[in-house]
Amino acid sequence: MADSMDEDMSDEQLPLQQDLTCPVCQGIFRDPVLLPCTHSFCRECLQRSFQFNKTCPVCREAFQEEQAISNRALSSACDSFLKQTNLRPNPIRRSEGNCNLHLRPLELYCEKDEEPLCVECVTLHSTHRLFSLKEGVSICKRELSYKVKIFEKKVETYKKMTRKFNNSVTYIKNQAGEAEKLIKAEFERLREALVTEENLRLQALATEEQEKTAAIAEMIKDTEKDIIALNKLIETLKKEMGNEDLPLVQNFYNLKKKAQWAKEEPCIPYDGLLNMGEHVGGLSFKIWKKMQAQVKYYPVLLDPNSASPWLSLSPDLTSMKESSERLTVPDNPERFDPCVFILGAEGYTSGKHRWDVDVGDNPKWIVGVCNESVARKKKFTVSTNRGVWSIGLSKGVYTALTSDRMELQLHPPPEKIRIKLNIEKGEVSFWDGGTAKHLVTLSHKFNERIFPIFGPGLHSTPMVLVPGKMAIHTS
Repeated sequence: MADSMDEDMSDEQLPLQQDLTCPVCQGIFRDPVLLPCTHSFCRECLQRSFQFNKTCPVCREAFQEEQAISNRALSSACDSFLKQTNLRPNPIRRSEGNCNLHLRPLELYCEKDEEPLCVECVTLHSTHRLFSLKEGVSICKRELSYKVKIFEKKVETYKKMTRKFNNSVTYIKNQAGEAEKLIKAEFERLREALVTEENLRLQALATEEQEKTAAIAEMIKDTEKDIIALNKLIETLKKEMGNEDLPLVQNFYNLKKKAQWAKEEPCIPYDGLLNMGEHVGGLSFKIWKKMQAQVKYYPVLLDPNSASPWLSLSPDLTSMKESSERLTVPDNPERFDPCVFILGAEGYTSGKHRWDVDVGDNPKWIVGVCNESVARKKKFTVSTNRGVWSIGLSKGVYTALTSDRMELQLHPPPEKIRIKLNIEKGEVSFWDGGTAKHLVTLSHKFNERIFPIFGPGLHSTPMVLVPGKMAIHTS
């Protein structure tokens, strides 16, 4: 040990021993390394110190690990000293309760660096608040208790979200079930329409086949009668030709008069065959064209995932009205709550778009367009500076919902509102859908996806999307 080693040394050797002593482990240097600041340490002592602090343990000057170079001269001096004194280097003492730098017991706690210290470390933390280890334990436990409370609250939040996730799974399955029923019902309706059309076309084919074959059969009968009559005439002529010369000549005039056939020769009549072009020509196109009567086109459909919980939608997503009670729906990010709004299912970033909304006699409503980023989870004043370009009716007053509110004089009150959106031109205009009268145009340079927005108000009368016109263009 260091003390016993000191006892065996002369007074002349003690200063040399001090020069050859590592300031960290207080033993003779083992594989010493030199730092840029000129201080030397055992390689292992410096490596342990570097794990906790990237500065010199003596002068606290920062250094890079690769800057520590072997101090061969000091290493040779240490080896010579140990041989001359017949001593062995002190083993590096390790203990979990000791300081890694000074190998002294850890009895203090630094509040700033949040680590235990030994008494030798005090000079390195002279500007920090130090506590006894027992007081440090209380400080650590107090902070950890605060963290535990935070995490316990998070656990409760996560449990609530797990329940919401499970509810969302159930809701998605219900959505899928409803969608499956609607898809099957729609395809069954279209199938029935196709089967009806098929039967009509087969019936028309059978009718024409019957008419054409009946006409040919009648012609066959007439032709067969003509054959019999011709054969009789042939027999008569042959018989007369067998008479004596004088009687034949005397009767020739009458025979020649009888040997007349005024009927035209039989032939297949014009348009006597089936009209195949009518029955099978362009059949799929004709059927598709005929099916227009079974199909409705809506320029805009509603997005149920954005609908306020107080709105009830029709199964085909074309009308909305107040729900008598708050619906149980997931609190997904797209959904409006508490505001009673709903968006169109499709957003636009370019092009021209037009759709009509039947507002009927509803006493309160809002229709228009909005940015995709419009607020969903908080109440807000509908306005152009909130990313909503719309008009509305409230308390008998029609208003363009701009930041300064523009009252509109609409006579007679429109039952149908037409919205025209021109992204490139930066305009959304509103029209009376019944009279095609222009109401107002709002301008803005749209710089994000734009969605139709509807606020039907809390009324039992539904707000309904109007089907668009369909036209077939061929070339």
